Amino acid sequence: MGYVSDRNMSQWLPPTMAHFVTGTWADAAGQVAGTIAKTKAAADVTGVLTIPIVIPSNSDQYKGCYLKTIDIYFEIVTAAATAMAALVHKVTLPADGAAIGTVEELAFSYDTGHDAAAERIDVDQHKMTLTLTTAEWLDNDEVIQVQLTIDAAATGTFEYLGARANFELRL
Repeated sequence: MGYVSDRNMSQWLPPTMAHFVTGTWADAAGQVAGTIAKTKAAADVTGVLTIPIVIPSNSDQYKGCYLKTIDIYFEIVTAAATAMAALVHKVTLPADGAAIGTVEELAFSYDTGHDAAAERIDVDQHKMTLTLTTAEWLDNDEVIQVQLTIDAAATGTFEYLGARANFELRL
């Protein structure tokens, strides 16, 4: 068996894999026929969406996945949100009997269409790309999660369509 090194791998993360807190979230059809979404009902409340980045990891140095960017697909419908911000967390998994490790915030930049706060909250269909400042080799005892905090308008809905992790794969 040979060695695999592919610099252009992607993994789709459907909306059903994410975790939703605060607000009323429901599985729904997307705005486009044949698509699915997780929809936050219209209400003046701040919702939190956590996206686990589920990609292969490896305990060997420079093997597994080298995470570079994360694309997040969403729609804001009816009224612009008040605010939205993202965080990228790396968590170290514990040994048996130990506590989860301290959450490390990874530095990233927004794409040019979302680098200003007003661009993230407008009524539109969005593909927001988070580019890690330093790409991450995912060790087998680490987990990456993206957390979105959405301060919605009273009459606006937020529809999360899914995310895509973009990485280099070495096996």
